[in-house]
Amino acid sequence: MHTAIDLFAGIGLVRLALEHQGWQEVCALDWSAEKRAIYACNFPADVYREQDIRATTAAELPSATLLHASFPCVDTSLAGSRQGFAGQRSATFWEVVRLLDELGARRPPLVLFENVAGFLTSGRGADIRLALQALNDLGYAVDLLQIDAAHFVPQSRVRLFIVGALLPQAQAAAEQQANLAAPTAARPLKLRQFIQAHPFRWAITRLPELPQRPCDLAAIIDASAAWWPQERSSYLYSQTHQHHRQVIDHLVQQPTWSYASAFRRMRQRDGQKQSTAELRFDGIAGCLRTPKGGSARQIVVRMGYGQLDARLLTPRECARLMGAPDWTISPEISLNAHLYGFGDAVCVPAVEWLIQHALEPLLERVEQQYPLSFSSQEISIATFQNSTLAAAQSLAMQH
Repeated sequence: MHTAIDLFAGIGLVRLALEHQGWQEVCALDWSAEKRAIYACNFPADVYREQDIRATTAAELPSATLLHASFPCVDTSLAGSRQGFAGQRSATFWEVVRLLDELGARRPPLVLFENVAGFLTSGRGADIRLALQALNDLGYAVDLLQIDAAHFVPQSRVRLFIVGALLPQAQAAAEQQANLAAPTAARPLKLRQFIQAHPFRWAITRLPELPQRPCDLAAIIDASAAWWPQERSSYLYSQTHQHHRQVIDHLVQQPTWSYASAFRRMRQRDGQKQSTAELRFDGIAGCLRTPKGGSARQIVVRMGYGQLDARLLTPRECARLMGAPDWTISPEISLNAHLYGFGDAVCVPAVEWLIQHALEPLLERVEQQYPLSFSSQEISIATFQNSTLAAAQSLAMQH
């Protein structure tokens, strides 16, 4: 069985995706008692280490096929500080690099990093270039993908993924270009241009087109949740732009329910800057956020049968928006802890798609170059990775 280490593991949605694909999580690490408590409601917590990655050593990590790290995005996000690797939180990427370096012969054959799309331009592009070069220096050939969770669930959630594999032999230029040219929304034009403009050691996988979302916002509605009193919903209506009110008025008169999502933001409305409810009517929610400040809580709006209702999204709805419909929501854990956990997590079916179409094909390539079974015995792992590392170091010396 393929195994994985999950750094910045959060509440465990990556583990859920791994298990759906037949993988086993052998180590989870994060520094949050609340996230660990949510994790423990859904999985055995025996592999979860609640500790700071800065205080973690490679000796504490087991051998594994994959190391995954969703390092903090607060400094790389367009909505954040944009300090990039100069910021304290996002700079923990280098702690992952340190651990990979310390692992030496036990270095996993695969790595997967996740962050916001803004990571591509963080530090005017310098941060991701440093990250990719560091992975190349460790022996990993790399690939870049950008996936919007809206291809799988009714939530707009665009994330950038770095995939790496211990492949010492450079990919043939013709194969790389052919794979890069394959039409897929997972590599938009901006991403392809970045890859073509930077001579890193790439391992570009040929990807299929991303799937079409099977449902819209109506499918995730929690029927047990209470709607706001009418006066509060009416107040939300009064906070909308005029062109949104026209759409609402039309949908309210229809003999069916329609759903929209909304965030409150400070906007120019009616000639002055004020709190404004901005709705989207395309059947998907906006990106779930961590609940910091009043504007971070997302609102769901129901219209039809002459009626307008509104309320905040529930944790159950957030779980469904992240592709975890059967997730356990504990009444003993605070609402904010659940919302923070989901807002800080990775969409489950998006990770499953990555496992199927990026990680496992790369693993096959690794196995073809090194016909040892690193999944059977630990001695095979060490032998496999020693040969991979030596070949990678030899290639680096040639350049």
